[in-house]
Amino acid sequence: MKIPELNDGALLPLAESFYSIQGEGYNTGKAAFFIRVGGCDVGCSWCDAKESWNPGLYPPTPIETIVEEAIRYKAKSIVITGGEPLTYPLDKLCLLLKSNNMQIFLETSGSHPLSGVFDWICLSPKRKKPPLDNIYRYASELKVIIEKSEDFEWAEENRNKVGSNTLLYLQPEWSRRTLILPEIIDYVKNNPVWNISLQTHKYINIP
Repeated sequence: MKIPELNDGALLPLAESFYSIQGEGYNTGKAAFFIRVGGCDVGCSWCDAKESWNPGLYPPTPIETIVEEAIRYKAKSIVITGGEPLTYPLDKLCLLLKSNNMQIFLETSGSHPLSGVFDWICLSPKRKKPPLDNIYRYASELKVIIEKSEDFEWAEENRNKVGSNTLLYLQPEWSRRTLILPEIIDYVKNNPVWNISLQTHKYINIP
């Protein structure tokens, strides 16, 4: 994966940006502007944004251009996602968003060092490239994707590393949701520290 020259975060490989509704986790139902950064070296087989993996496909975009679009919309919530957004230094982007009074939500696997300032961090750990140890303490929510029964053990491994105030979510892998959701329901009933997250944006057919 070739990382483009980005001037210490003043430029970012913007895969797409759009105004929609957050569909997953604690902030489900919130209107938000989404900033999807290209580039990911985690490579989950079930990823629903595989087109974002190669950062070379996306021209480096000035963060001023990204923020100018974001502030046109009524919602003051920003979701920074990917790809894996922490591949890049996000301090400059976050400072510019904050100067425009934006709330910033981060979606990350935690596999790269934390940069930037966020109001909410959703940590979604992946087995192929686990989170760095020091990111767990910053997680506002832990969202573990459940594809098969063995993933409950992975979820518990990660639950033991986050803070006591971190919200806990299990989310069915979309292509296996019919098969795995009954297991998740039973698991949450027996382990009520967990909540269920659903990809509601897919059910209501929005980006």
